[in-house]
Amino acid sequence: MKTLRDLKVLSLEQAMVVPFLTYRLAMDGMQIIRLENPSQGDPNRMVGDNVLNEDRMNSYFLCINAGKKAITLNLANPAGRGLLLKLIKELDIDIFITNQLPRNYKKLGIDYDILKTVKEDIIWMGITGFGPNSDEGAYDPVLQAKSGLMDLTGEPDGDPQVLGIPLADLGASEHGYGLLMKAIFNRAVSGRGSRLDLSMFDSSISWLAVPVTMTASFGKRITRCGNTHEFFAPVSVYQTRNGFIYLAVGNDRQWKAMVSQELFSSLDKTEYEKNAGRIKDVKRLNASLNSITREHTSEELIEFFASITVPVSKINSINELISDPLVQSRLLSIQDPKSKMKITLTPPPVTTSFLESNSLQLSFPPRLGEHNAEIYGKLGLSGQQIGQLGQDGVI
Repeated sequence: MKTLRDLKVLSLEQAMVVPFLTYRLAMDGMQIIRLENPSQGDPNRMVGDNVLNEDRMNSYFLCINAGKKAITLNLANPAGRGLLLKLIKELDIDIFITNQLPRNYKKLGIDYDILKTVKEDIIWMGITGFGPNSDEGAYDPVLQAKSGLMDLTGEPDGDPQVLGIPLADLGASEHGYGLLMKAIFNRAVSGRGSRLDLSMFDSSISWLAVPVTMTASFGKRITRCGNTHEFFAPVSVYQTRNGFIYLAVGNDRQWKAMVSQELFSSLDKTEYEKNAGRIKDVKRLNASLNSITREHTSEELIEFFASITVPVSKINSINELISDPLVQSRLLSIQDPKSKMKITLTPPPVTTSFLESNSLQLSFPPRLGEHNAEIYGKLGLSGQQIGQLGQDGVI
């Protein structure tokens, strides 16, 4: 039986959703080969600052492409499609992933039915904006708008806002990760491959568990509420003498512990004993809380709430987050063997055994076609033949 580190992934990927997914798989030790068009490559290679002073290795691309190898292949060329099948068969590819539009599947020779003719137990995944029957293009902000995420984000009297991270992309990547793990397990048990189709729109709306049920079943209007929680109080941002804190009182016991102390005893009122009463008067309650918190520093308040076990936090900048001891020890690092530049990457949700055995390091994001000689050489092609394929526009 293959371990995760034995699995080989061939991915026709670009932008965010599939590259982030294969980045997660690389953290498990899977062998990732990203396919790109030789003349264009992934458009994200050109996004961000040119920190390496070279073409198609800009900063945005570097964030989520460590731990991979890269080859070029022109799938519009019949010879390129033939090479794809050889790669699948002779490299014994376990998983093929793409975020191409469905109309391109057969045209590019990447359709599941085509690939399984040479690798019967292949696990095939297509991630699309709106499912395999739709060729509608989709970018993360469009999906946030269509799924209702934007209507839930922002101040009540302000414009709808996109989230601070591309949740439609990243959420679909995480759902794709889960689907792949189930498919890997099923193949280990049955010996059969599978076709997986994941809609980014379906992924996005699946996060709306409370808003959908509250609206469809109980007729409640769920929309933007800013920093204040819709159902619990006091849960919001509060100003301090030197900044802001986020306070989250999640139950009546925590509230009683808070107002039993002298600092907040003025709020110990009968109508506030239950969460329902606090929610009913949340604007006045928040104003009263702010009048108290403004008189104290963030540090004093955090120490106070921690002493009575009420969740609270300073609102960290990304720089402050990176300096947090809980984060520092889990940050990943990569170093470019060419320029010697070192880059810090975000930690995974769980540090894998592969990362632990590699001292939290991954290989540097690959240049366009960097591994052509290595990968195509495994098909028995000579350096001269590989060079000719490049001249012919096949790779």
